[in-house]
Amino acid sequence: MVKRIFIVVMILLISLSFAACKKKEEQPVPQAPAGPGAGVMMPPGETKVIVPEAVKGKWDAVKLIVEDKIAKKSSEITVKLNSEYNIPNSNLKIKVGEFLPDFKMDGLTITSSSNEPNNPAVRVIVYENGKEIFKGWLYSKFPTIHPFQHDKYGLTLKEGIKKG
Repeated sequence: MVKRIFIVVMILLISLSFAACKKKEEQPVPQAPAGPGAGVMMPPGETKVIVPEAVKGKWDAVKLIVEDKIAKKSSEITVKLNSEYNIPNSNLKIKVGEFLPDFKMDGLTITSSSNEPNNPAVRVIVYENGKEIFKGWLYSKFPTIHPFQHDKYGLTLKEGIKKG
């Protein structure tokens, strides 16, 4: 009798261990992010933006495309560098910072390789009801890299506008 109970208990334990292993195997394996720039590890420290002398003072503003996803309408706006723009009929405010016509990042330094619009990018901060909801760079040639994400609005960089 004791021998039978022992065998039944052993069979149950073995069955449970196989079930536990199977459950462990069925769990999804985390995947690395996909797409250009995805999964890029930033070195520790603070990034520094350096606008080269060849670029300083040569650009006046940027053209942004504001998309109203609900109304399915887009509008083009021009915003001067280092200024703010309130999106009409919304609680969103865009603060436009530096424009780099040939964006380049090397470690913790962000700069422009030239004054030619080879890889245009603008640094923006977006506020909703006075609260910062986005801080980053918009790229005209690569709008899907670190894009502004919002339920109702889309925001992309069209181009920079030179002075003069």
